[in-house]
Order: sequence, then C-alpha cells, then structure tokens
Amino acid sequence: MSFVIDAAARIGSVHLRVSELERSIAFYREVVGLQVLERVEGGADLGVPDGSAPLLHLREIPNATPRPRRSGAGLYHFALLVPDRRSLGLALRNLLASGIHVGHSDHLVSEALYIADPDNNGIEIYRDRPRGEWGRDAKGGIVMGLEPLDREGLLAEAGDEPWNGLPAGTTMGHIHLHVTELPTTEHFYTDVLGFELVAQMADSALFISAGGYHHHIGLNVWAGIGAPLVPATAPGLDFYQIVLPSENAQMALFARLQAASVPLQTDRGTIIVRDPSGIEIHLVVQGST
Repeated sequence: MSFVIDAAARIGSVHLRVSELERSIAFYREVVGLQVLERVEGGADLGVPDGSAPLLHLREIPNATPRPRRSGAGLYHFALLVPDRRSLGLALRNLLASGIHVGHSDHLVSEALYIADPDNNGIEIYRDRPRGEWGRDAKGGIVMGLEPLDREGLLAEAGDEPWNGLPAGTTMGHIHLHVTELPTTEHFYTDVLGFELVAQMADSALFISAGGYHHHIGLNVWAGIGAPLVPATAPGLDFYQIVLPSENAQMALFARLQAASVPLQTDRGTIIVRDPSGIEIHLVVQGST
C-alpha cells in the first residue's frame, strides 16, 4: 500500500512578501477582515480573535514592485475558510462596499469569493457545504464545478448583522499554487508527501488533499509550463506551512523525504523543504507554531 499523509494534515499559516507593510495591514484589516495579532520589525502576524495561531504573516521587502498575476511559479491564491454561510455573506457585503473587484463562483462543494491584495497576491474567502452534500463521480472522486454564485442569497443570509471582520473559527482552508509543470509536482505531493489526488482539470490543474477533503492544495500551470519561481525580491509567497497532528506524523514525512533524496533542512522542530518548482514548505507539528 502506498504512503498516505496523516488524515488530520492541514494548511497552516501563509507567509507573504509585500511592498508596503502599512498599506497591506490596512487592506487585510479593513477589506479582508483579519486582525493584527503581533507586530515585528518589518512584518506582522494576522489572524482572527480566537486565540489560534496566525493565519497570515506579512513581510515588507524594500524597493519591491508588484508583479502581474500569473507571472511566475508561486502563489495563485490562499483561501480563508469561514465557518458558515452567514459569515461569507457578511464578507461579501464588506468587499462590495470596499469597491474592489470581487470574483465569485459556486464550486458545488463550496461557495467562494476571489480578490487580490495591493501586491496582486490572490485571496479566496469561502465556506464549505457539508461533506454529505458533496457529489461523487463514477470513480468516487469529488465533483467540483464553476457555477454562478447566488450573491443575492448570500447577502440575504447576512441580513442587517454588522460586519466585524472574519469571525472566530476562520481557518486557512487551502492554498493554490502556480507550478512549473505537473508530472514531477504530482509525484512530489502525492508519492512523496502522501496527499491524495482528488480531482484534475484537463492537463492544467490538480487538486490534492488529506483525509478526504475536497482539496488542501491546488496545483496549476496557468502561469505557463516552465514558468520560473517568482523572485524573492518581488512580492509573493515566502513559504506556507503544512501542519501535522503529531511528531510521529511529521517524522513519517521526514523519512519519506529522506528516502526520496529530497534536500531538506530542520530548524527548531520545523522541516523545511522545497517542491519541484522551488516553492518553500514548512512541515510543522500542531501546537508548535
């Protein structure tokens, strides 16, 4: 039997490079609805008011110029999962009031809103439908779609309730990445790390998960096959975390990476590795961040 990552594995905090920290903090507070949990020199941790670990870390880089979207391997979007439909309706109302462009889609398993921050880092805010409502294809795969979103229904769900930012219980639901190409990327994430392939979109995108989720990681070549990694001197993704429930689960991945001769580093309980596109991943244990 092939190796499968622990079913409780999930995406942890996402670390972004930004060009103007104060501008980004204002955007993430006033438009997205995250709170500043801690300020550090040149950066900030953001999250929601429930005592959980930060969802997002912003790091200012000097003399950075925002790049167009789909301009290299790296972040396509990170996705904030809200706990219920009313919370998504409140988020939609605030986004519309902000005047920014809001994309949206009904993916059958979820309802999603799409925006970009001032540096063109992509953001999704979404809510899941109950797992019992997720459709399955003939092979048992999860059926996802691109249907029109019921915006009016979402806004009606919010009613007159005031918007106070993203609520307690909001998590980092998934991350979607531009990658250089799919075959070696699929091998790394499924055969080495042990994520399970859930769905794919022709020859351009794959969706993988742990524990039967619709997807924890999306992987696409929409920035072009062979696209180089977005340079560290430009705004974009520094790294993201995969959170494991125990040290045993983390050590199982450590052994897999060593057996596959994947270069890695360790730093105070964190395993640091790069995927085939050069995207940095931190493998951490729940509660250690």
